[in-house]
Amino acid sequence: MKVIAVMPAYQEKTRIIAAISGIQPYVSQIVVVVDGSEDGTFDEAKKTSAMVLHHAINRGQGAALKTGTEAAIKLGADVIVHIDADGQQDPQAISKLIEPIKEGKADVVFGSRFLGVDPEGMPAVRRAVLILGKLFSHFILGIPRQMTDPQSGLRAMTADAARRIDFKQDRMAHCSEILRLVTRSDLRWMEVPVRVSYTKDTLAKGNQTSDAFRIVWHLLLGMFQ
Repeated sequence: MKVIAVMPAYQEKTRIIAAISGIQPYVSQIVVVVDGSEDGTFDEAKKTSAMVLHHAINRGQGAALKTGTEAAIKLGADVIVHIDADGQQDPQAISKLIEPIKEGKADVVFGSRFLGVDPEGMPAVRRAVLILGKLFSHFILGIPRQMTDPQSGLRAMTADAARRIDFKQDRMAHCSEILRLVTRSDLRWMEVPVRVSYTKDTLAKGNQTSDAFRIVWHLLLGMFQ
């Protein structure tokens, strides 16, 4: 079974080589999509064995995942894994993600930070925002209540499922859009517990509160287009 990891990367020069090296033992191939970075992320990624694609401008994480997923399908992937480039997500979780797919139990598997494995270093504010995000996902987007982590960026899917999940959101709202598309289809899905570790550097990359408002705005616009 050919497992290809898709890794969107933006301004990750100091972390990208370690992130790629960390997941290499668990996948057949890695596709990195450098999303308009100006800090040398592309040059660093090219030092590895990964296939490195490049957006000339910053289009957003969702757009980078779309580009990488399409490339993985063309490369003959049986299973596609989405994983971040900042090193927060435990590479060993990839085995947990793809196991239900290999066993024929699921078409899409989401990693959850809230299934008994406590996230390391997660600020209380971020945890509160994620809880509110779960309520929004259930009551506004119609995502099932049993989904514990609606903003997880760690997921695996069959190539067939990837072809069917036609998400449009270019930026951070893609997580919720993918969940909505999957849970409203006949694709079999499940969550597995994964470990995520936050550091001062990775937390500094974004403002969780303002990001949350942008996600809600983009999702609502998408629903009524």
